[in-house]
Amino acid sequence: MGPMRGQQANRVSGKAIIVLSVIAFLAVLSGYTQPPQPDEGAAAHIFQLSIVALVPMLLLFLATADWRQPLRSVQPLGFPAVALALAFGALYYLEHYR
Repeated sequence: MGPMRGQQANRVSGKAIIVLSVIAFLAVLSGYTQPPQPDEGAAAHIFQLSIVALVPMLLLFLATADWRQPLRSVQPLGFPAVALALAFGALYYLEHYR
């Protein structure tokens, strides 16, 4: 893979990571708008699929990162990391205290 294709793959996978982490967060938040369900609903499946899809995107992002500038390479992961931490925290609260 040439440098331009690597940069493009890194850019696309970085954007996909942002989108998937926001989808996961919103899927969990939607659980707060409805009464507790006896079984998993569509939002739970959307959350699970977004997390599963996030793994290959993260691997692609890391594989195509410019590791000569490591701080600059991982900087785009800050927002998705916060969104995922909030999503998993909200999910934990939803599952255990609601």
